Amino acid sequence: MNEQKTQHWADAVASEVAAGGRPPVISTGISPSGEIHIGNMREVLTADAVYRALNDLGVATGFHFVADNFDPLRKVSPFLDRETYAPLVGRPLSEIPCPCGEHESYAAHFLEPFLESLGKLHVHVDVVRADELYKSGRMNQRIVTALQRRDVIVAILKELTGKDMGDDWSPFVPMCNACGRMNGTRVTGFDGGQETVDFTCKCGAAGTLPMAGGGKLQWRIDWPARWLTLGVTVEPFGKDHSTRGGSYDTGIRIAREVFEYEPPHPIPYEWISLKGQGDMSSSKGNVLSIGHMLKVVPPEVLRYMVMRAKPVKTIKFDPGRPLAQLVDQVDDATAKGRDERAMELSRAAGFEPVGVPYKHLVMVAQVARFDLDRVMEILERTGYPGVSRTAVADRLEYASHWLAEFAPEEEKYTVQERLPEEAAGLTEDQRRFLSLLAAGLNDGMEGAAIHDLIYHVSEQFEGTPPAELFQAIYLSLLGKARGPRAGSFIAILGPGFCKGRFAEAAG
Repeated sequence: MNEQKTQHWADAVASEVAAGGRPPVISTGISPSGEIHIGNMREVLTADAVYRALNDLGVATGFHFVADNFDPLRKVSPFLDRETYAPLVGRPLSEIPCPCGEHESYAAHFLEPFLESLGKLHVHVDVVRADELYKSGRMNQRIVTALQRRDVIVAILKELTGKDMGDDWSPFVPMCNACGRMNGTRVTGFDGGQETVDFTCKCGAAGTLPMAGGGKLQWRIDWPARWLTLGVTVEPFGKDHSTRGGSYDTGIRIAREVFEYEPPHPIPYEWISLKGQGDMSSSKGNVLSIGHMLKVVPPEVLRYMVMRAKPVKTIKFDPGRPLAQLVDQVDDATAKGRDERAMELSRAAGFEPVGVPYKHLVMVAQVARFDLDRVMEILERTGYPGVSRTAVADRLEYASHWLAEFAPEEEKYTVQERLPEEAAGLTEDQRRFLSLLAAGLNDGMEGAAIHDLIYHVSEQFEGTPPAELFQAIYLSLLGKARGPRAGSFIAILGPGFCKGRFAEAAG
């Protein structure tokens, strides 16, 4: 009896959406208020997985990313100069100067690197900028409707959140044309026919603004209004929006009862947490940018990390050894536990498997001091003939960044050109062990045979712990007490070289 294969989560969502009857339009978005990190990446890659699955079903699908760059700056984050940015709190992100002076706005400073990373991840999405959406007038009718049905919205918010909005609350937030802020304004009237809003501001200004670009809807109203304007039928969102009485709960009611639009199919997802630091947060500083991580691993690895996990499962991101192991799962079609459908959904472009275990390649790279010719020679000698030089060169670039920033100390080493000074402290048993090991080593020996030789020799030293004997190997080669798996390491270095070094260390 054949074992039934579990359907991938993206295919399950795609099948449900395709059967829903509405032309699929997938939406995702982020407010570029700080560095957009790999925690944020989960939302857009979740959307991309469903987009690809729908395409595989032959269903034409729209897919866009909304940059919420018309949101106001809410606080001065630690990475900002307080003197410069404190007076700008309350202004839209699109209307604030860039922190580095090289982009057209504060929002663009964080958005542009993110969009560049999406290109490298091969996420092909239409970008919608919220400031342009509002300034174009496309949201005007939503604004008019929200203002006309303000009392309905207030009742919904009261019922679902328990909050009393107050008599002067408005679903629309004007942007003062004097100080440029949104955090001190109040709607005093509106004209639906003329599409204008009357306002006052704490700065003392008052007047009439056009709805087009004169402000924006409050978030809980903006979201369902956007669904209608953009025709959204599918949207992933973080767990914070999916709580009882949260943004999606109120969005459902506002979409149906205010805008008369059926809300999109929801895909709530859990966060990506960074090992030892919890959920990633720009404001807390525990982030890794997507662009940064794309220098450490190929885009397929980051995609696969998201594609293989159901959205409701937390992804615990450890850029150390577990990330290296993930590289192997992406690289090797026979790897244990590999999810082939997730791998299909993770394809970017130009990816070429190396066919060499990543740990082995990292070891070889350090022995060869990242000299490609030496790396290729060692790979040929250690059982990996015929591997692609181009693929190896590509992977070495990633490995150099991983070693420099995230590799555990025991994975990093430098083979000493001369006998290290540390070898002078070897005990008599350690010296005899190295002497016997040197006598048994011969050119051409493979890692497994060397491994057996090491254990055979070590059995002759009953009174000395094996760990102490292994230290002798590493002290004589690296000048430190720990290192890679000894048999493979000696095979990579060359048994002949190690034979001479161990004999020298033994005295």
